[in-house]
Amino acid sequence: MAGTARARKHAPPREDVLAAAMAMIADRGLEKLTMAALGREVDMSSGHLLYYFRTKDELLLRTLEWSEGRLGTVRARLLAGPGTARERLDAYVDLYVPDGHRDPHWTLWLEVWNRSLNADEDGRDRQARIEGAWHRDLVALLAEGVASGAFPPVDPDRFAARVRALLDGFSIHVAIGLRGTDRAQILTHVREFLDESLTPQARA
Repeated sequence: MAGTARARKHAPPREDVLAAAMAMIADRGLEKLTMAALGREVDMSSGHLLYYFRTKDELLLRTLEWSEGRLGTVRARLLAGPGTARERLDAYVDLYVPDGHRDPHWTLWLEVWNRSLNADEDGRDRQARIEGAWHRDLVALLAEGVASGAFPPVDPDRFAARVRALLDGFSIHVAIGLRGTDRAQILTHVREFLDESLTPQARA
C-alpha cells in the first residue's frame, strides 16, 4: 500500500497525462497509443494508468473531453469576439472542420464514436454533453443573426442540427483522407450552402 501511495503522490497531474495522450495521437497515430507506451511517456506504469482511467475506453473519452475543453475556450472567444454574425459563423465552421487527414482531434473523435457502440450510459451522456456544447453555441449564434436581421427567419435549432450533420459528414471525409476531398474544398462547399441558406435577399 505504501508503494502505491508513493506512486500516486509522484504521478504527473492528470491533465499532463491527457496532454501526452493527445500528443502521441498527433505524432504517432492512435494505433500507437497503448497504456504501456503512454506510461513510458509520463513515467508511470500501465497499472497506475489503469488505476486512474480503468480502461482504454475511459482514457480516450477523458482525452477527448480535455481536448474539447480547450476547443470550447477557443470557440467561446471566437463567438464572443468582434465581427458580424456571418463572420463568426465562418469562424465556427473553420474551427469545426479538421485540419486535414489524420487530424488528431478528429481521429480521437472517430475512435470514441466507434467504441460508443458498447459504451455505458455514463459514456453516452458524456459524449452527448460534448455534442450539446457545439450545438448550443451554434443555435445561439444563429438566433442572434436572425434577431438582428443578418440571417433570414430560420429555426435556429433545426438549422443548427442540419448544419452540424453537414459538417460531420464532410469532416469525416477530410479526417479519413477520402480521395477527392480536402479541407479547402469542404470549406467552400459549406460556405456556399450558408450563402444560399442565410442570405436574406435569397428568400425575399
